Amino acid sequence: MSGSQSSLRRYLGAIKDTTTVSLAKVNSDYKELDIAIVKATNHVERPSKERYIRAIFMAISATRPRADVAYCIHALARRLSKTHNWAVALKTLIVIHRALREVDQTFHEEVINYSRSRTHMLNMSHFKDDSSPNAWVYSTWVRFYALFLEERLECFRVLKYDVEIDPPRTKELDTPDLLEQLPALQELLFRVLDCQPEGAAVQNHIIQLALSMVVTESTKIYQALTDGIDNLVDKFFEMQRNDALKALDMYRRAVKQAERLSEFYEVCKSVYVGRGDRFVKIEQPPTSFLQAMEEYVKEAPLAAGAKKEQAMEKLTAPKEILAIEYEKPPKVVEEKPNHLNLRLK
Repeated sequence: MSGSQSSLRRYLGAIKDTTTVSLAKVNSDYKELDIAIVKATNHVERPSKERYIRAIFMAISATRPRADVAYCIHALARRLSKTHNWAVALKTLIVIHRALREVDQTFHEEVINYSRSRTHMLNMSHFKDDSSPNAWVYSTWVRFYALFLEERLECFRVLKYDVEIDPPRTKELDTPDLLEQLPALQELLFRVLDCQPEGAAVQNHIIQLALSMVVTESTKIYQALTDGIDNLVDKFFEMQRNDALKALDMYRRAVKQAERLSEFYEVCKSVYVGRGDRFVKIEQPPTSFLQAMEEYVKEAPLAAGAKKEQAMEKLTAPKEILAIEYEKPPKVVEEKPNHLNLRLK
């Protein structure tokens, strides 16, 4: 895009924002909220001003009437569905993401209920901004980010808690709950990995802002998965064949995801995303244990106890594939041996 075309596009975007604000002042019953939404998600290709985001959060807090919250969600959904501008779409998604992290969890439920009764507000599969080559690249990242947020809500629905906010509960789950919850967490981690930026998106400051939140959450997701996989392995050699097959598939996914997450952190580290955040030390699950699980599945549920003892004898040390140090002072944590051996440093 030439300089004159870029300037014209910014000018037209500013006019759209100004017009929308003017209409809100005249026609809206939620004038202040509508203005805050437009200004927090405007066409300016810079991060939103905090005061407008805070105004939105006040409107969706648990103390506000549910009608106000519903109106705000509808206004954000309308903003997403009508825009063809990557900056507007991305800044709107960031507002929603931050609200999921910073506002009480009734907001999760309101968004889920809204999506059930209407077209899913986070469905950005057809979104594109083809106004320039860079805008096209940014659009791709926006779609992946929307999928991550969509999966985040689905994970909340399955787990009944927010893995980013609440302590993980996968360590104590029984087998049926593990088999239900671990796939949801693994799908969420796949969406994290899809958020790895490419091309021009790597250096975009608004994308880096959103990515930093994704990176922070990825460590919590991976910790919950690690606790769950350890728990699953402990129960594996007493499982019936059907459950063992499901568990084996989850373990194989965990092996692949460990390597991909390591690569994801390397990219984030290279563009200084997540500096000062807590990364995790990732180690490759032992293939010898995977072999023992595969042998057990062939004969399950016969001689479960004996198979468990044999598998534990074959277990070898995990292969370390990446260690990213904290930049904050380390916390002292009592460690228990586990099969994925995730450790905070």
